[in-house]
Amino acid sequence: MADEELADPKKYLEDSCKPKCARPLHAYQACVRRIKGDESGHKHCTGQYFDYFSCVDNCVAPKLFPKLK
Repeated sequence: MADEELADPKKYLEDSCKPKCARPLHAYQACVRRIKGDESGHKHCTGQYFDYFSCVDNCVAPKLFPKLK
């Protein structure tokens, strides 16, 4: 068992959850397109970024924790 490569189930679960979070992803991508020409650096998409990954994390958490030892 020591020679066996351990796989991180979180990565697999994130990949399976990302399609379920399409709406926050599209909102983030729209924000990125909207602020593309901002030279001031004051505009950002932090809120949309966190909304997307919060959605992914909320989908992953109930599936991941039962697999942890």
